[in-house]
Amino acid sequence: MNRMDQAYALLEAECRDRGVDLDAAARRLAELEVETPSWGYGDSGTRFKVFKQAGVPRNAFEKIDDAAVVHRLTGACPSVAIHIPWDKVDDYRALAQHARDSGLRIGAVNPNLFQDDDYVLGSITNVRPEIRRKAIQHMLECVDIMREVGSTVLSLWVPDGTNYPGQGDMRRRKRWLEEALREVYDALDPDMRLLIEYKFFEPAFYHTDLADWGMAYLAAEKLGPQAQVLVDTGHHPQGTNVEHIVAVLLDEGRLGGFHFNSRKYADDDLIVGAIHPYELFLIFAEIVAAERSGDQRVAQTARAIAYMIDQSHNIEPKIPAMIRSVCNIQTQFAKALLIPWDLLRDRQEQNDVLGAEGVLRETFELDVRPLLWRIREERGLPVDPMKAFAESGHMGAISSRGIGGSGWS
Repeated sequence: MNRMDQAYALLEAECRDRGVDLDAAARRLAELEVETPSWGYGDSGTRFKVFKQAGVPRNAFEKIDDAAVVHRLTGACPSVAIHIPWDKVDDYRALAQHARDSGLRIGAVNPNLFQDDDYVLGSITNVRPEIRRKAIQHMLECVDIMREVGSTVLSLWVPDGTNYPGQGDMRRRKRWLEEALREVYDALDPDMRLLIEYKFFEPAFYHTDLADWGMAYLAAEKLGPQAQVLVDTGHHPQGTNVEHIVAVLLDEGRLGGFHFNSRKYADDDLIVGAIHPYELFLIFAEIVAAERSGDQRVAQTARAIAYMIDQSHNIEPKIPAMIRSVCNIQTQFAKALLIPWDLLRDRQEQNDVLGAEGVLRETFELDVRPLLWRIREERGLPVDPMKAFAESGHMGAISSRGIGGSGWS
């Protein structure tokens, strides 16, 4: 028995002792799909500067090429999100075909409502009707692009807000926002979803028109069943209990997707799981619990979640940073699948505070690498995707692109 088989046998014995079906966990883990973002492969930076790196993609087609590398090494990333106009092309059907030829599909389409000069004081909540109309037309254009590329998710972040008290009428802006969302929602095809993302501050500093999950939930409720909330793990004040938000949205059938990243201070967009891996585990614990729920609506909501990464690697090399995020997601999802739910429920029913907390903490501390190794090996994937990329020579191959590729623009 080799080292990996020995490690798996030890994990299998521990799961058996805890009443956990390791084979069932392995099957569910193998189904996990994580969408990577086109912009995560391009040049990015901070509010102060965009940093240029050698070898970054020069266009949307090369971003797909890099996303395909991540999928080939992890087996978990069959779709790539695009951002308009960053990924604007003359022929979107050709872009979709290029994705298919690369073993991928186009995932969420993301409108950009924050980089046009006209949007300095707001897009769909701007006091000027012609600017509101311009922003709405851009979102409708993105719905048309969805049809051309075969996307079913419109991922919408509304960055509008104000910097000072009195700068805008909050109630009037709320109504403009709702009117704009209604027009876009009504343009969706029956198989499309509108995922509404919120953020408590930035780029505006006094108030944001969609500042928290409650506002996004309210907007989705008013629109209808094709509208749901998107949770970006970096879009909350310090100390926010994100897993509680996840639980509530799951129970209401309104959790549509995630933008995964890590943060230490604000919306840092760091590698997923780099700062608060326990939070990521607890988020997945709520999702796995919902998947196991006897409530069919809740379980269906959990199963339909769009898992997406939203990162801006401003100092890290792009492709390995993305691989690291995917591996971290797989690790914490694997741990959540190994929670002994019957034991946890028993501790809860007994009001055993330390016992219940211990069940989760001990699961989080499990070494799940043998499970990941086994799944990758069975699927013909590299056991260590990071090592495989480092040894592939791909970084040298793409260096011919030079410096000055596509990025924030």
